[in-house]
Amino acid sequence: MIKKELISKSPLRILEKSIHGGVGKGNLGVIAARKGIGKTACLVHIATDQLLQGKHVIHVSFGEDASHIVAWYEDIFSEIARRNNLNCAMDVHDDIIRNRVIVNFKQDDTHLDRIKRNILMFLEKGNFCVDTIVVDGYNFAKADPNDFLEFKRFANESGLEMWFSASLGEHNESRGDGGVPELLAPFVKDIAILIHLEPKGDYVHLSLVKDHDAITNADMHLKLDPHILLLAEET
Repeated sequence: MIKKELISKSPLRILEKSIHGGVGKGNLGVIAARKGIGKTACLVHIATDQLLQGKHVIHVSFGEDASHIVAWYEDIFSEIARRNNLNCAMDVHDDIIRNRVIVNFKQDDTHLDRIKRNILMFLEKGNFCVDTIVVDGYNFAKADPNDFLEFKRFANESGLEMWFSASLGEHNESRGDGGVPELLAPFVKDIAILIHLEPKGDYVHLSLVKDHDAITNADMHLKLDPHILLLAEET
């Protein structure tokens, strides 16, 4: 399979259709689930799809060590290439990683301004025009809604799409009006797309809680296979 065909047949096209074309420039998307359910796998699959389309991605990690993020990208790209018999897979791999930057911060001791300065450093480089920022491990339990609003303003001013993961513990997974997790209720007005992951048997089901201005709690007809770490269409 050639790269163009791989892009057109990707299950990410179903996700885009479900959310009216995507998160959109200037907007924030959030994937929420309990720890270990597959948030990072979803984010990396989304980011890899962007890279395959020739777009530029910055992956911001708030983990202790960002080295495991590289492993996620390697594993997911390898699985995509293997399952789709991608032609010249290593050439494609070497081409897309040039368009990816991974940065690591500690949320507890890093002010939002420093994060923005580091991202702007890449935006201002003429050879790296960023399209999408993925933010993994952001602690919403410790976050201030005003800081999250600053991310929204930053995305809008820079014309970027941003995706976040949100880890829901047992104490904050309860869902209020429209299925919005209580943890995210203070932030939901600034979230364009909110997707919830829920284990169902041997796979993880995706539901669309918020679609731009509407609280929907709709079935996306997508699943995450935890064995291969990829999104797929539910059949």
